[in-house]
Amino acid sequence: MDAATQRAPLLRASGLVQSFLGTTVLHGAGLELHAGEVHGLVGENGAGKSTLMKILAGANQPDEGELELLGQPVAFASPMQAQRAGIATVYQEFNLLVDRSIAENVWLGREPRKGPLVDRRRMLRETQELLTGIGVPDLDPALPVRQLSVAEQQIVEIAKAVSLDAKVISMDEPTAALADHEVTLLYRIIRGLTDRGIAILYVSHRLREVFDLCSTITVLKDGHLVGSWPASELDERELVRRMVGRELSSFFPDRDADSAVGEVVLALEGAGNGFVDDVSLEVRAGEIVGLAGLQGAGRTELLSAIFGADPFTRGTMRVDGSALRPRSPREGVRAGLALITEDRKGQGLSLNLSVLQNALGVVRAVFPSRSRAARSALPATLDELALAARGLDQEVQFLSGGNQQKVVLARWLAIAPRVMLMDEPTRGIDVGAKFGVYQVMRRLAASGVAILMVSSELPEVLGMSDRILVMRDGRIAGSLPSSSTEEDVLALAAGATDEAAAA
Repeated sequence: MDAATQRAPLLRASGLVQSFLGTTVLHGAGLELHAGEVHGLVGENGAGKSTLMKILAGANQPDEGELELLGQPVAFASPMQAQRAGIATVYQEFNLLVDRSIAENVWLGREPRKGPLVDRRRMLRETQELLTGIGVPDLDPALPVRQLSVAEQQIVEIAKAVSLDAKVISMDEPTAALADHEVTLLYRIIRGLTDRGIAILYVSHRLREVFDLCSTITVLKDGHLVGSWPASELDERELVRRMVGRELSSFFPDRDADSAVGEVVLALEGAGNGFVDDVSLEVRAGEIVGLAGLQGAGRTELLSAIFGADPFTRGTMRVDGSALRPRSPREGVRAGLALITEDRKGQGLSLNLSVLQNALGVVRAVFPSRSRAARSALPATLDELALAARGLDQEVQFLSGGNQQKVVLARWLAIAPRVMLMDEPTRGIDVGAKFGVYQVMRRLAASGVAILMVSSELPEVLGMSDRILVMRDGRIAGSLPSSSTEEDVLALAAGATDEAAAA
């Protein structure tokens, strides 16, 4: 292979234009993927990333533009055509049959046969070879998909792509639901795939992952191609500037110099249930306390217990000095507690209802006498949150992830909470929307709200917290100042240090 051939892209997309109902969502976008590279595709929600991915996958047909695979023009009328050409896509929502085995899912519609019958022994053997080849030899190909973790289901999708002899694999937010150790496994699998000459298109809001994995980064903004650059020529701050089209003074807005931490609003002493044990902590008015820890440490379970969804069975809890042990979320809300759940689509919103119905849902259910006042205040609240929606009647399922999260914030702001419990408040939203959520958090703290925030992103914990509590095995392992390093937090979370202040 000569040097010119080595430099030629495996896949080239150029001048792609896509419109829906008269609205253009891609304006001449494109990129080049080379064999054996991980290519990052980034941009805010609504930038056109998903549309571009769907064109490459054959799910959408562009109005204009060209695709070339191995130097030859191609056009895909369906995902099946794209797969046969060697382009596979692993979406956030997996396309698996949960009651069938790993092997049956990998070879669905292409089962090896012995005469008229499916050759199950061969199918299991070849699936095992695929799993071993991508670095997961211990996964049993006979297992039903229903029994698999999210990470294992993702592995099945990757094995399926490899079985199709994929030259290009697109991955859409592949780590969104993975634990830290599962992310490490995914990294290893991706590097193994690129060693085999497969090109990976990696779409993620997690910029650290983009820089960890990608040699080239393409930025889209409002459907336009901003450009493609070697990752080595960028840092996170410069990449953010190119994504949002403006300088961010900081990833994390500073605390208002005039605001001060007040009296204790939330206090636990020796609190526990079947999930957490002997938890003692305090959160003061105007304070943001970060809650860090490894997957399974009990962070989400602690917030759920405080809110009353999985009530404490022992210990004491006080809100504004008064003893409280909510037995249900309704009791928690009545006491001034608000919970932003980790799963906004499954637990935080009714996707088929409007912005208005979602934003007023809690106050109407728990404080009906406040509904009229909350309805009057809602437009100003949504303006403050910079919600981008067609109107109050728009169904939230048609909003971007960042705007959906703003509707979640609006519904809890409507009850004027004393304590805001925030579980992964920026998961799955783009960097511009994250900055907006951080600004709201700062404004809430400045108004005297006590905030307890769970986050798996250590830069977020360090950047937004006034203090950090670290959990391990359902307990508070210790407390750290906001000036701590990621290594300090991880050491305490993993039990690698005993130098922890009492919580």
